[in-house]
Amino acid sequence: MDRVPVVFLTIASLTLASLSLADSHDSAVDMMYAPVSGHVFHDRNANGVRDPGETGVAGVAMSNQREVVRTDASGAFELPSAGPTGILFVSVPDGYAARAFYRTIDTSASNRGPIDFALTTLARPSVVTFVHASDTHIAAPVLARTQRLRHLVDSISPQFVLITGDLVRDALRVSEEEAVGYYELFQREVALIRPPVFTVPGNHEIFGIERDKSGVSPTHPLFGRVMYRHYRGPDYYSFTRAGVHFVALNTVDIDDTRYYGHVDSTQLAWLERDLAAIPPGMPVVTFNHIPFFTAMEVVQGLKEAPPAPSIITIGGKNQFRHTVSNAAAVLAAIKGHPYPLALAGHMHARERLRFEGLATRFDQAAAIVGPSPGPGTMFTSGITVYRITRGQIDDGKFVPLGLDAAARK
Repeated sequence: MDRVPVVFLTIASLTLASLSLADSHDSAVDMMYAPVSGHVFHDRNANGVRDPGETGVAGVAMSNQREVVRTDASGAFELPSAGPTGILFVSVPDGYAARAFYRTIDTSASNRGPIDFALTTLARPSVVTFVHASDTHIAAPVLARTQRLRHLVDSISPQFVLITGDLVRDALRVSEEEAVGYYELFQREVALIRPPVFTVPGNHEIFGIERDKSGVSPTHPLFGRVMYRHYRGPDYYSFTRAGVHFVALNTVDIDDTRYYGHVDSTQLAWLERDLAAIPPGMPVVTFNHIPFFTAMEVVQGLKEAPPAPSIITIGGKNQFRHTVSNAAAVLAAIKGHPYPLALAGHMHARERLRFEGLATRFDQAAAIVGPSPGPGTMFTSGITVYRITRGQIDDGKFVPLGLDAAARK
């Protein structure tokens, strides 16, 4: 099984000013102004190098997290710049795997050459299996739970794994040293999982924004979303597998010292361009951290006390911070495609929502970090296993993690 290796961001190559701009998705200023070009090619011998006779792959979507272009007949592409974050990614097409699906551009390079992306072919089984997990909150005291996740995945042998945020114990309100320790622990553990693992950021990945606790300045080069991109790459992207287009979204936005559920305007515009590059009628699955909808505010009740009150005021309006405030805009952007499944985490309970008139099923994952309290019960931790057959996704099967009895003692 081809893995998706991590490509690390070289912080030394970025100025504090450019990183600050990169964390403002609505900024009109790009990190770099020069066009970025390269090729997507079929890496037949899987060595990561374009050897003689290895041909380009046509029609592949490339993005800088704003613009989306498609490769020409020779596999060549050109983007007008490296975009708002300095990260380029290939939307890996069906039947392929990427040796590395994203690249971070070195802003200090004065004579940057072409940037190539190597694709290898995948087997096309009649049934493709994937796992949805969430909220690992990795730290030494709960490491056994992430390791149990790995063993479950190994026993199932899915084609890929989705982890929908809150990967680390905390980056919001701790020092750089502590946050980096959690991130690096996650990197080590996730590298041991055999199939490719695709992630999105949760609120716990947003570094330092609760400044009264973290002591971190907004000018810190890893502040906010940048730490996640440093370790995990783009915070929104896409790929296609088994006739289904998977879209990773970042539903965690920042209002000064607080996070809340929202998809910013730059990301929404990118989503429309991304979907315009796939065939009409192709099903779409989204995966993100903060859900579009949930019943858990009723089940668990609203919280008024810090550090995470349920209702906050954004732009003069009160809103429930634990759902996506502009979910209707996201759904409208996807409206032209079949949209069978929206995956999320954050609520620490397996939740399945259906609405009359909407074909989409909204599934929230249970938390890997442990069981979660509910009314008169504890919500079991675990994963959900889905199967895709001829472009159709089944209802999913919940598999308990199997460690909750010990956690309750």
